Amino acid sequence: MAKLTSYQKALAAAEAALDKKAFDLVVLEVEHLNSIADYFIVATGRSDVQVQAIARGIEERLTLDGARPLAIEGLTHAHWVVLDYADVVIHLFLEPAREFYRLERNWTDAREVELPEPWRSQARERAPRALG
Repeated sequence: MAKLTSYQKALAAAEAALDKKAFDLVVLEVEHLNSIADYFIVATGRSDVQVQAIARGIEERLTLDGARPLAIEGLTHAHWVVLDYADVVIHLFLEPAREFYRLERNWTDAREVELPEPWRSQARERAPRALG
């Protein structure tokens, strides 16, 4: 089994998150901004159970591809779960926590990765609707 590139790992994690109905998903390329990771993924779930399911789905998918996390934090309470795959770090939030922390604002110089279809449409379809 060939080792996944950082980009392939990020896409596989995004696909797995979308398979578990994650919404407001963004993939940020951050390798030019820090030495921590090449990509950050940020996504949201509507309940702690869903956030846990998204995290487990990502872990299962990446394990099939030969990738193992260095650490998983926050899974018990699932308000903010971090899956650290060294070159790809995934942040999964419960909706109110994502709104509170607004993690993407810390990475304003990051480049948002345009997901290939059909994931781009799925991520867009599941984006929260503005109330009005």
